[in-house]
Amino acid sequence: MNFALNEIELPVRLRFERPMTDDELMRFCADNDVLRVEREPNGEILVMTPANSKTSKMNLRIGRLLDEWAEVDGRGIATGPDGGYTLPDSSMRAPDAAWVLNQRWHALSEKDQGRFAPICPDFVIELRSPSDRLSDLKAKLDQWIANGAQVGWLIDPIEKAVTIYRPGDEPEHLAQPTSVQGTGPIAGFELVMSRIWE
Repeated sequence: MNFALNEIELPVRLRFERPMTDDELMRFCADNDVLRVEREPNGEILVMTPANSKTSKMNLRIGRLLDEWAEVDGRGIATGPDGGYTLPDSSMRAPDAAWVLNQRWHALSEKDQGRFAPICPDFVIELRSPSDRLSDLKAKLDQWIANGAQVGWLIDPIEKAVTIYRPGDEPEHLAQPTSVQGTGPIAGFELVMSRIWE
């Protein structure tokens, strides 16, 4: 079966007679590797366009800074926007950046680490692009927290704002912060926002 998409206006939501298996989803993503793909809890597939160049630059910098901190800190591993996770609610999400405690990551088999890892990251970052609806991103952060993330940051370069999500707390909105400090599992991580906005 060929899963490639051609000449379809994006973003698009696809529904199939039955939800794709994880292996079918991996093949679908491989056949459409220039696109961003996520799976909803109900099995619906969301297919999005690649990030624009400016958003890609910000994504890369955020991921690089998180990875550099993770390497020095030594308590966990970082992944970027092309790394998907299968969450407890059966959705598959690919955050713009994520961090997982080493003990949780190394508890996964090699096979599971080589797929859409069946684990919710401890920390996620979602970066708003011009085509993103803010309400959708807020719902996505709520979903990350509901699935087990301990901290989530929604970075909005349009409004120059960061909203921090934590289990059991109302989102904390920071308007035009100069930096954002990590808490909980990512205590010690700092993101200087001038390095992102520029």
